[in-house]
Formats: sequence, C-alpha cells, structure tokens
Amino acid sequence: MTDPTEETMPAGDETIRERLFHADVTREPGDTNVHRWGIDVHPVVFPLALAFIVVFVALTIGFGDRAATAYETVFDAVNANFGWFYVLSVNVFIIALVAFGVSGYGRIRLGGPDADPEFSTFAWLAMLFSAGMGIGLLFFGVAEPMYHFLSGGGSFFDVPARSPAAARSATALTMFHWGLHPWAIYGIVGLGLAFFSFNRGLPITVRSILYPLLGERIYGWPGHVVDLAAVLATVFGLATTAGLGALQINAGLDFLARNYLATGIPTGTWATIAIIAAIIGVTVLSVMAGLEGGIKRLSKLNVVLMGLLLAFMFVAGPTVYLLDVFGGGVGAYLGNIFELSFYTEAFAGEAAGWQHEWTIFYWGFWIAWAPFVGMFIARISKGRTIRQFVAGVLLVPTLFSLVWMAAFNGSALFVELNVLTDGILGPLQEQGRAVALFEMLSFYPLTLATSVVVTANLLTFIVTSADSGALVTSYLAAGGKQETATRQRALWPLLIGGTSAALLVGNGLDALQTAVIAAGLPFGAIMLVMVYTIYLGLHREREIHQSGAYREAVAADADRADDATDMPSTARRPDD
Repeated sequence: MTDPTEETMPAGDETIRERLFHADVTREPGDTNVHRWGIDVHPVVFPLALAFIVVFVALTIGFGDRAATAYETVFDAVNANFGWFYVLSVNVFIIALVAFGVSGYGRIRLGGPDADPEFSTFAWLAMLFSAGMGIGLLFFGVAEPMYHFLSGGGSFFDVPARSPAAARSATALTMFHWGLHPWAIYGIVGLGLAFFSFNRGLPITVRSILYPLLGERIYGWPGHVVDLAAVLATVFGLATTAGLGALQINAGLDFLARNYLATGIPTGTWATIAIIAAIIGVTVLSVMAGLEGGIKRLSKLNVVLMGLLLAFMFVAGPTVYLLDVFGGGVGAYLGNIFELSFYTEAFAGEAAGWQHEWTIFYWGFWIAWAPFVGMFIARISKGRTIRQFVAGVLLVPTLFSLVWMAAFNGSALFVELNVLTDGILGPLQEQGRAVALFEMLSFYPLTLATSVVVTANLLTFIVTSADSGALVTSYLAAGGKQETATRQRALWPLLIGGTSAALLVGNGLDALQTAVIAAGLPFGAIMLVMVYTIYLGLHREREIHQSGAYREAVAADADRADDATDMPSTARRPDD
C-alpha cells in the first residue's frame, strides 16, 4: 500500500510527510562542519572529544599509581552514591519500551507507513545482536556464573557456596544480567534515534532526541554536550571491550599453545596490546568494506559460529542436564525478576559490595554502550513498526542469551558439581576470567576445534563491535551526516584501539572500567529525558495522522492524482 504522506505535491513542492511530519528546522546536518585533510567534522564535538580522550589517557599514564588510586575512588563513589540511580533508571527503560510496543503507538512504522526494511529479518537480528553483546556472552558466559557459584549467590541469594542451590542462584543471576534489562537500554536509545531521524527528518545523532523540548536549539550547546557525552561513552565502552576481548584471545592462544604445541605464549600487557593492534587492523579493513561488505557479513558469521558452538555444547555436553538448567534457570530468573530488578544492598549487611561489582557495573556498561549500539540499531531498523522493533530488540536476543547461558553456564557447573571440584574455579581464581571458557571446553570433546572456533568468534565479534562503533562515532563527530569519507570512519577504530592500549599500559582494565561507569552516569540521565521525548514524539505523530490538515492534504493530493490521470496524454509532462 502506498503511503499518502510520501506522495509528492505539485512539482517542486514538499511531500505531505515532509510538510506535516518533519521537524520545523532550517539547519542541515553538518552545515557548519570543518573540512580539512579530507575529513568532514563538527567544529565542537570532534575536537572536544579528541582533546578529552587524549588528556584522559595522558593523565592515566603520567600519574601511574596515583591515577589508579583516583580511579578506584571514583569507581567507589559512583557505585556508593549512584547505584540506586542505575537500578531505577534501567527499570524505567524496560517499562517504557514495553509500553511503547504494546500500546497504540506500536503500529507506527519507523520511516512512515510505506517504508520498507533495508535488511532481511535474519540480517537485522544478526547485526543488532552482534553489535549489542555477542562478545560479552563469550567472555562472561562461564566466568560470571562461576563467581556467583563461589559466593553462594552474591548478596541476593543466601545459599551455601559451591552447592547445587548456589548453582541455581548463579544461573538466575547471570540470566538476569544478560536478559531483558540490557536490551531495554539499547532499545530505548535505538527507538528514539530511529523515530526522530526517520519520522521527523532530523539527523541520526543523539541531540535529535531533545527536539521536542528545545526545537532548533538542538544545534546549539545543549546538543553539542549530548553528542559529546555519546562519543566519549562509545569510545571508552569499546576500548574496554577491546581490552577484555584481547585478554581472552591471548588466554585462548596460550591455552592452545600449552596443550597442543608444548609451549606457551606471552600473556603480559604487551602481548595483549599486540593483539589489540591486530584487531584494529582487521577492523579498519572491515570499515573500508562498508556496511554491506563488512558489518553485515561479519554479523552473519558471528551468529553462525555462535550457533555451532551452542549446538555443540548441547550435543557433546550433558544434554538432559543442560535442558534442565535452562528450564530451572529461567524459572529462577523470572520468579525473582521483580525483586532482582529493584534490589539494592541497603539491607545486605556485611555481604554488601557484590551488587556494585556486578549489577551496577553491568548497568553502567550497557548504558555506556547504548549510544553506539542504539544508534547502530536505529540505522538498520527503518521500515519496522515500533511493535516489531520492540519484539525484535527485546525478545529475540534475550531468548538467545538465556539459551546460551544455560548451555555454557550449565556445562561449567556440571564439571564443578559432578566431575572435578575446582576444575574450572581453580584456574579462574589463579589466572583470571579470560581462561574460564577455555578451561571448561577442556572437559569436553574436540577441545582443539572448539577453542579455535571460540578464538575466531572473539575476533569477529570485537571487529563487528568496533566497526559499528566507528560508523556511529563518525556520524556523531560529523554533526549527523551519514555520508562520511572512509578515511574518517577508519580514524575511530585507531582511536579506540589506541585508548585501550594506552590505558592497559597505564593501569590495566581498572582505568577502562572506571571510565565506562563514569561515562555511563551522565548518559543515563540523558536517557531518562529520552523516554519523555519519545512519548512526546509518538503522541505528536498520532495527532498529525488524526488531524484535519492531514486528511485535507491527502484528499487534495488524491484529487490532483485523479486530474493528472484524466489529462490527455499529449498534455502530460514527459516524465509522467
């Protein structure tokens, strides 16, 4: 069916959608940009972001141990004073996203009633999942539940450590951290950016979500500050991911070398930095290949590799036990979801501190990732209805995450409870989180093959995330322009990799994790404003559709179409 809002008015005039639905602004994306050395950048956002990152890295390296102490102080202060803010904010996001999807607003299509999806459903889901958290499932899928198993369910569950009850609690907690809540964070940002870009004709930058409150002033300093916060959150979030992923790739290569080549691979900081350099090199090649040739292909490969690993664990592992873990884990997760969602450690007593290290860190991490993941999801979601968007973003990836956690978490717990005590916990405590997945695979068949696939999957996930992050930051730093030079997009992976490497030299991952939490805090406040502006935008969209002006415009356009049809063929324009 043709969308009447897309039908043109008399020759040279605007479409009905442009005239009635688009924002009333005179500015164009990037109209004040600076053009130098073949790049096209915003005169405020780009230099301030670059300066802030350089100063942060320089101070981290220059002050050494004093910087580490300062980061620890900041981390503790944010956790202690703003943990409640993260808890309440994330609940607002999930409630709002579900409400938008199930309400009458759910029928609104991103881009207008006649907008067609640019990508198939499989490609769309594969890309949003790969950008959102695929690498996290690989890194934390075994390590996190092992820590909860060791602690007896953290401060939330009061069960004996290393017991079957602790295994159930660990499964529920891990599913909670990787279930509905993180995808609600991504979904709110993605929905806001997609709606204001495709339905209001605004640039696909975070500043656009302020339009219902500020109007054209979004192109002033309020918009600069919002986009700057998004760039910093993206760079620090991806730098942390690159660091974590490189550590696990390093651990995987060392595991393979020790077990199959009778030698070892250096696992120090410089070895990790070398891996980061290799990752960034591949990412630059992916950036140069473009969205279709790079991110889209890698995203499909990611999903295929993860699907193979998942199928292998269910077949080669204790199949019935894993199915029981899935059912029991989902039951424990959903049975405690409301209390977990609003849980704080006000009454935890001596057990307090667990939530800050896990839940609060995750919520801050997801919020820090939200600008780039949300913007990337927005970029690939034109043509979906809001109901389809919410279902796709919230339910499908969550279901996959739950199945993944049941398979890998369950396989690790089976080893600890039934095969060898400390078989995984021992190496985990001695060598860190990066080795947990590989140690678990050593208890199952085809260890060499699965370890190679995991290492390859880690690489493709990091590259996909860095590539999509480069795409998004290039939009933000170019004032919302989507057509940017390849060399400009290639700049951002280099900056992300350089930040990750420099901070690893300075203070390891502590600096990166502090940066993520600190960057997530202001953007969390911006997201609360976004919930309100999305409501205002959707309400306005429905008002326009129900207005007399809209009906008159559609009727007038239909009359003109009839008149054009009745014209003699010789009187029509050559292009009719």
